[in-house]
Amino acid sequence: MADIIHLLPDSVANQIAAGEVIQRPSSVIKELLENAVDAGARRIDVLVVDAGRTSIQVVDDGKGMSETDARLAFERHATSKISQASDLFSLTTMGFRGEALPSISAVAQVTLKTHAVDSELGTCLTIEGGKIISQEPDSCPVGSNFLVQNLFFNVPARRKFLKSNQTELSAIIQELERVALVNPSIHFTFTSNDHLMLTMPSESQKQRISTVFGKKLSEQLLPVDVETTLCSMHGYVGKPESAKKKGVRQFFFINGRYMRHPYFHRAVQEAFDALVQPTEQVPYFLYMQVDPSTIDVNIHPTKTEIKFENEQAIWQIILAAVKESLGRFNAVPTIEFDTAGRPSEIPVYQPTSGRSLPASFPHTSVDSNYNPFGQTSSVSSRPVVPDNWMSLYEDHSDHSDVAQNVDELPVFSEIDRSVQHYQYRGQYILTEVRSGLMIIDQHRAHARILYNRYREQLAGKPTSSQGLLFPELLQFPVSDIPLLEEMQGGLKSLGFDISPLGGGSYTLQGIPAGLDNSNPRQLFMDIVENLKEGGRLMEEDLHHRMALTLAQNAAIPVGQVMSQQEMESMVDTLFQQESPNYTPDGKPIVVIYPHENLEKLFR
Repeated sequence: MADIIHLLPDSVANQIAAGEVIQRPSSVIKELLENAVDAGARRIDVLVVDAGRTSIQVVDDGKGMSETDARLAFERHATSKISQASDLFSLTTMGFRGEALPSISAVAQVTLKTHAVDSELGTCLTIEGGKIISQEPDSCPVGSNFLVQNLFFNVPARRKFLKSNQTELSAIIQELERVALVNPSIHFTFTSNDHLMLTMPSESQKQRISTVFGKKLSEQLLPVDVETTLCSMHGYVGKPESAKKKGVRQFFFINGRYMRHPYFHRAVQEAFDALVQPTEQVPYFLYMQVDPSTIDVNIHPTKTEIKFENEQAIWQIILAAVKESLGRFNAVPTIEFDTAGRPSEIPVYQPTSGRSLPASFPHTSVDSNYNPFGQTSSVSSRPVVPDNWMSLYEDHSDHSDVAQNVDELPVFSEIDRSVQHYQYRGQYILTEVRSGLMIIDQHRAHARILYNRYREQLAGKPTSSQGLLFPELLQFPVSDIPLLEEMQGGLKSLGFDISPLGGGSYTLQGIPAGLDNSNPRQLFMDIVENLKEGGRLMEEDLHHRMALTLAQNAAIPVGQVMSQQEMESMVDTLFQQESPNYTPDGKPIVVIYPHENLEKLFR
């Protein structure tokens, strides 16, 4: 049998390694930023064209590299950070694998200009697809200048799966934010397509958070500071009133490195257990320092997953530190029992006339002509529909307690005006059908109706906008700006009137007509956060998420009492929709409790 195992060429091996390390343009930014920080840079400039597809440039004023080091840096497993296996447990640098630069050069065209501090002249190195094209002296300034062009030019499959420029640009800014938050003493700038989007001068930790995410968030933070033998921790945690369901800024840093740690995240959430709703979360920026020998960073190529030797003990420290911060700054409501210095008696009002006034019983008046069912419906005008819709249920039955398979329910198109509707606990509409009792969730039903209406508006004629008496000032992080630009047309079609002010600030001057009871700021923020969760946003996805968020916010709330006319109008309109049985996000609207099961309850 002939031998079939062979060694892969270095170019192929590097492309395979690049598949793990370099997944998108933001991965290149992350690796080059970490190298610049390790080089002791005090200023780092990041420039991208076409969200990194065309070019990525990272310029730093660090210590630079010699001619030999510059060439050796692009060899696999070549690094200045460690020299033996034991060094993995005493890491003080961001990088250590020696995989980033060879992975980048394997899938892009790279030009490096670098000048070491102790050298008179720098060097210029050009590499394409992992092969060195040229190397020559260059009179560049001290530091390093990496220019990465045509990323994935030799891996067309990977380039094809890159997302939209707006999505890739947001990912790049997020990586920049993570490095900038933990290095506030470094001056950062970010430029996209020759447009300066972000400038972060050397500043304090609190000022850096304010620069990146806005002054409003910075004002809602409480300091956290603790020193123990296991770890030291400082940073900031949000006040209970800063809790939100979506779009919460949460960051853990360990020894200057960003990390994801769901277990530690639960410690922070538990500290707010009795202060915020279970569905809400608070922002936090926590910086931890531990002995490098007690953690393992060498878990994943992105180095965001870290193992801790004393995980449970650190969990308790985080919980206690956050609780202490909340108590120290009176963020936890307390009951004051100390009455020292208080008046012993409450003064009683005495009439000045010297005589008491006769007491009189209150009187009530009742309008006998008042008819609560005579009020005008606020849901929608009653459509003209034919009678005799109950025949649709003659053959519908289910031997379970409730008809769980909503797909089996008929698509309703006929409503009997003589059928009486009842409302249960301000949430469900009950109505009789031949097979039993039909139960409709009023909030979901209204959301389905509104969703279809908004989708028609997005696809056709724009809806009218209702101006706000007092425009809302909205502040977004720079990472959200590409998304806002992408959804500008859809927002205008829905009736939102927003104007950019620069630096992530926008004024909200109008909202879709008919949303008088909605919170304009919260409504707009919810739409943005829902769109951020959507990943790649094609036009269809964009319209779906915008219409869904708007419908869920504008739908009749749980607990609102409805008149008989309003219930009839909602049921009529619901059963004229294309998909009345499900909400746009797949939740059931209608269930039927079979008549046979009702009878069993009384046997």
